[in-house]
Amino acid sequence: MRAGSLTLPVALGRSGIRADKREGDGRTPAGSWRIERLHYRADAGPRPVTALPARPIRRDDGWCDAPEHRRYNRPVRLPFAPSHERMWRDDGLYDLVLVLDHNTRPRIAGRGSAVFMHIARPGFAATEGCVALRRADLKRLLARLRPGARLVVRGG
Repeated sequence: MRAGSLTLPVALGRSGIRADKREGDGRTPAGSWRIERLHYRADAGPRPVTALPARPIRRDDGWCDAPEHRRYNRPVRLPFAPSHERMWRDDGLYDLVLVLDHNTRPRIAGRGSAVFMHIARPGFAATEGCVALRRADLKRLLARLRPGARLVVRGG
């Protein structure tokens, strides 16, 4: 990833980059995505330095990934019966989460949900379709981002 003078290693989806993202396909969607806001775990450190809108993640935060549900690709409160992602994770990957505007306007059922920028697994193991960075690199990036910033993913 390049951000101004920064060049940062990232992990991408296990199935590569494709413009025709589908729910559960493991692809990182190609395109230009607005970085909307930061969600962060307040118990994992202080609020990161950023000009982006930011809010702490709560234990009952989730993200709907059920294409048939009206809250598809939207935040939800847990418990939530339809399929969803837990935002409060024990593995630390979502200690810092940047929400992208992928498949939001319009929202199309089955075209992918919960495509975020977040902390990478050790060894940069592939994601389910997100873009992942080392914690320190994500913090450096956050300090540079301004409202309206975009992530451009090229390929496929």
